[in-house]
Amino acid sequence: MASVLSEAGYEPMIIDFNERKKEILKILKNQKPLVVGFSVIFQNHIYEFKELISYLRRAGVNCHFTAGGNYASLRYEELLKIIPSLDSVVRFEGEYTFLELVKCIYNGADWKKIKSIAFMNDGNLIANPLRPLEKNLDSFPFPKRSPLKEYALDKKFATILAGRGCIHNCLFCNVREFYQQLSGPKKRIRRPEIVVEEIELLHHEEDCSVFLFQDDDFPVRTEEGSEWIKTFCRELERKNLTDKIMWKINCRPDEIDHDSFAMMKNHGLFLVFLGIEDGTDIGLKRLNKHMTVAKSLKGINILKKLEIGFDYGFMLFQPTSTYGSVCDNLDFLREICGDGYSAVTFLKMLPYFETRIEKQLREEGRLKGKPGFLDYDFRDESMNHYYDFVTDCLIDWLRDSDGLLNIAKWARNYISVFSCYFELTPEIPLISKDIKNTISECNLYLLDKMKELAPLFESGKYNSGNYKDLNSYREDINMKHDHFIEQINNSMVRLMSIADRQIKSKLVFR
Repeated sequence: MASVLSEAGYEPMIIDFNERKKEILKILKNQKPLVVGFSVIFQNHIYEFKELISYLRRAGVNCHFTAGGNYASLRYEELLKIIPSLDSVVRFEGEYTFLELVKCIYNGADWKKIKSIAFMNDGNLIANPLRPLEKNLDSFPFPKRSPLKEYALDKKFATILAGRGCIHNCLFCNVREFYQQLSGPKKRIRRPEIVVEEIELLHHEEDCSVFLFQDDDFPVRTEEGSEWIKTFCRELERKNLTDKIMWKINCRPDEIDHDSFAMMKNHGLFLVFLGIEDGTDIGLKRLNKHMTVAKSLKGINILKKLEIGFDYGFMLFQPTSTYGSVCDNLDFLREICGDGYSAVTFLKMLPYFETRIEKQLREEGRLKGKPGFLDYDFRDESMNHYYDFVTDCLIDWLRDSDGLLNIAKWARNYISVFSCYFELTPEIPLISKDIKNTISECNLYLLDKMKELAPLFESGKYNSGNYKDLNSYREDINMKHDHFIEQINNSMVRLMSIADRQIKSKLVFR
């Protein structure tokens, strides 16, 4: 949106929502904008947006306030009620809608007839007809970006998109719901030559080395088979970028084949985020994944053989979870993570807005909480206590930025960056092996504890919520957490020392 505005002669400014409120106010007072847009993509931050917007209004910022993003588009009525200080909502793809809104306000024209705009008028909700999806994503100018930040070892990174939309329809996801509201193709892909042109520009003009594709489903396979990714790799080679950049993608495990991913690795692919979600065939069918455990394992094993890193999404706890399904899934995690190739992680499936699971739970009368924080209880009361206890014990391990999961991922990322841009010495494989062994040890420990605790809670003994005699588990988990972090950090100190020496000796070759 910022680049479209710039191309039309306006001067947009992107402000990080995480900035302090006083700093945001200071910027707005200084800039005196015509319009301020708030990107309400997810439901989790609605009330933080409300607090910020109320603060700005009280401080005298009286320009037009609008909001956009997935949540704003699909739940515009709810959002306008929660944040009445908003003047409008820009629904769905906002590049041209937002531009038209800015033009109208700049010229003093009536903006209330713009397509894809929603607003309150004398207490009545108005939702204008929607404009169709943009068919040609290559018609947009390259994104206007904030200054690029460091990824690892002084290498900058940028997020990037190869396309928009997703052809799949998983139970827990609202991406398809977002795109099927409008006319036009639900999945659109940029030309690979244009994507490489953007990468080349960022590499040469911004010194960017690491590219993180944020597509919901990267075009490893299209209607034309693997032609898109082949052309993409050929273009990287033609532009002499193959040995100069690294890139990460998101895809499904069943989209992985050896030949395509070997080619991708040879052209800079270093990391894949996999939508695994469940480690049982029954669970995958329930989630409408149209995938099997065997296909998941096959894809994961190909990545391991090619030495491409992977992260993954996994919903260990779901509305239908039983102790049997949880233990089966813990066994699956042991199979894919027991070797330390990737760190164990898991989540609870949450009923995000406009997903089929949200609708199912609402029909069953199981939803609880307020908008933005909807949740549910498990059918077995003891499962609620099991989930609460292990989540509380592992909150630092799995969620904290300085926790073991994050530290383990970054250790792997630093190894990847070092391997690409620095001279490999005999110590590096040893350091990498030490990190992998530590991650294996902590993975197996975590899975063992989860398995050990399950029958204790299944007995119903802790349905009162009194976990006092389980404090030894909590203390042991905390102690192990700190121990494993210390081991990984010690390995990282060795790696950083070698990197520093090479930088000072100018041995970095790319």
